[in-house]
Amino acid sequence: MKKNNGHIPRGRHITDYASAAMEQMEFYCAARPGSPSAVRRPRLFFRSELWIALLGPSVEEGIVGIGPTVAAALRAFDTQYLAGLRPPREATKSRRLFRSASAPAA
Repeated sequence: MKKNNGHIPRGRHITDYASAAMEQMEFYCAARPGSPSAVRRPRLFFRSELWIALLGPSVEEGIVGIGPTVAAALRAFDTQYLAGLRPPREATKSRRLFRSASAPAA
């Protein structure tokens, strides 16, 4: 019988790492059931010591959150998702100015 000196085989280590990340995502989503992360379930990636939560075909085209932990990446994702739903401040101001300028004089 071969001993592995306590080392986890590479395939097993990746599976355990992925399982831990999924557990962290489940915990985050259970604590925030109405959050964009809980509703949309972005994909998780780990690159260069950072977690990436991605909804869409790519980082360039999708909604992305990046952080040092799974929870941080999901929080960043939620922030980016919600920011995309709000109109820009300048557009809102210019609409208000347009309405008051076009309102009939009393």
